[in-house]
Amino acid sequence: MEQKYIRNFSIIAHIDHGKSTLSDRLIEYTHGLEKREMCNQVLDSMDIERERGITIKLNAATLKYFDESTKHEYQFNLIDTPGHVDFNYEVSRSLAACEGAILVVDATQGVQAQTIANNYLALSNKLFILPVINKIDLPSANIEKTSSEIKNILKCDNQPILVSSKTGVGITNLLKGIIDRIPPPNGNSNDTLKALIFDSYYDSYRGVICFIRIKSGVIKNNQHIKMMASNKSFKITEIGIKTPKFQNVSELKCGEVGWIAANIKTAKDVEVGDTITDFNFPANEPLPGYKKSLPMVYCGMFPIDNSKYDELKDAMNKISLSDSSLVYKYETSKALGFGIRCGFLGLLHMDVIQERINREFKIDLILTAPSVEYEIVKTNNQILRINNPCDMPDKTQIKEIKEPYVNLSIISPEEFLGNLMKLAQSHRAIYKNLSIIEGDQRKLEYVIPLNEIVYNFFNDLKVVSRGYASMNYEFLDYRKSDLVKIDILLNGTKVDALSLIIHKEHAYSKAREICEKLKKYIPRHQFEIPIQAVIGSKVVARETISAIYKNVLAKCYGGDVSRKRKLLEQQKEGKKKLKMIGKVSLSQDTFIKILSKN
Repeated sequence: MEQKYIRNFSIIAHIDHGKSTLSDRLIEYTHGLEKREMCNQVLDSMDIERERGITIKLNAATLKYFDESTKHEYQFNLIDTPGHVDFNYEVSRSLAACEGAILVVDATQGVQAQTIANNYLALSNKLFILPVINKIDLPSANIEKTSSEIKNILKCDNQPILVSSKTGVGITNLLKGIIDRIPPPNGNSNDTLKALIFDSYYDSYRGVICFIRIKSGVIKNNQHIKMMASNKSFKITEIGIKTPKFQNVSELKCGEVGWIAANIKTAKDVEVGDTITDFNFPANEPLPGYKKSLPMVYCGMFPIDNSKYDELKDAMNKISLSDSSLVYKYETSKALGFGIRCGFLGLLHMDVIQERINREFKIDLILTAPSVEYEIVKTNNQILRINNPCDMPDKTQIKEIKEPYVNLSIISPEEFLGNLMKLAQSHRAIYKNLSIIEGDQRKLEYVIPLNEIVYNFFNDLKVVSRGYASMNYEFLDYRKSDLVKIDILLNGTKVDALSLIIHKEHAYSKAREICEKLKKYIPRHQFEIPIQAVIGSKVVARETISAIYKNVLAKCYGGDVSRKRKLLEQQKEGKKKLKMIGKVSLSQDTFIKILSKN
């Protein structure tokens, strides 16, 4: 198809503003699928996405649409993207393959925090932004206010298109707007081949499948290609487009979006953001690719059944292929055995990966307490970056500890500002600014330690604002903090899996909480078990699990009292010896209970 009849665009929005439903309507109105084949969230291919009602992975579809006014058929390459802040990297990848972005805003909620973040992301990629006001059929829809917010907050002068993605109202206007307003792709089919890999996944039969956008040149079946980053070469076996069914074609020209298979058996041979070029006539330099994502949260993953460790390694290789923001390395724990230390973009990302490993590969996991990456300056001025508390050097070798801070933006109606400010201050936030957005909407800006918002901050935010507030954050820098490492000792033996780094202000209450939970979940032994939380060499919290009592006097009847005393003394010596040589072994079930509550 001629380039002037191609339109490449992404759908971006705040979470739950109707991106996936809008994608469904576009597929339905362009006859990408027959009515009998349609279902809700067509492009959300994972069960977990459908169950939770969220988009986790970007997904592409090539649609054909005949425009009656111009009497021409157009090709729409649509990419549906996630809305949650944890999956912002997925959005940035999809935008790199497009010329335009449909920015969806809910008519009942207006512009939210992630709407603004995605808008800036699209502008930084120099994309044309086509605003769409969705859910206009709802009684609480405020179209005039939402239009004003789009113009004043997002500084978008483009006239928004009004749609209801649920009922289909306004979809034909949107299709016309895509044709008239979003520019066609640039590039030349006669130039050297350059194709950007914006997504990939592993197929058991065909190997790695790469989703690509052709920036220049043509890619054909049986062509000998080269990956410019890995310098690996392959011969193409299949080329196709997704409609959203997989459909084979003979070639992809400049400006088009599709997929290729080339018998790529090793996941590490493909990197999302890499440039594909012709092996015989290679390009001089690769395409810009992507800015590498920074993991925000780190966590250890250990299989409950240690014999499945090799399966877990294989699972992580395959998942990382379709999720390039996932960072991991192998580690061992004295308490939990062999495992993998993973870096995630947030807690939801971590939860999704755990769920995928469990569902797709049937591996049950134990997860250690989430942590962030700290910067430690040693006394010899050496700088260390650690994300595992066990890697923290001795206190005598530490000059200072720095923790990551982020810029936090909260958008909320004015009536909840007081409660939100109290919440932020209780999490060591530093106030920056309060600005009026539009009407009663206000924007709070804070600088806050990342460690304070990775746990329950988002849930607490929704509770105090009754669900009306939204938040977005981005990494700022590392700053010096008064942090300490808490170690847990069971009968004098350190349990490395339960160690954590925390601010001194919360250390004592957290240490007490962990000791109480351990006392609750650890079964009694034949000897007394002291549970201690220590900071350095100082014990800051302690609980004791009493020994199982055995009545040794039950069979002792009659005789002198000294006989009973002798038996009790023997029992006392036995208990003392047991305590010295006895070991407290925590079952996997106990670890799951403690760490999940933690």
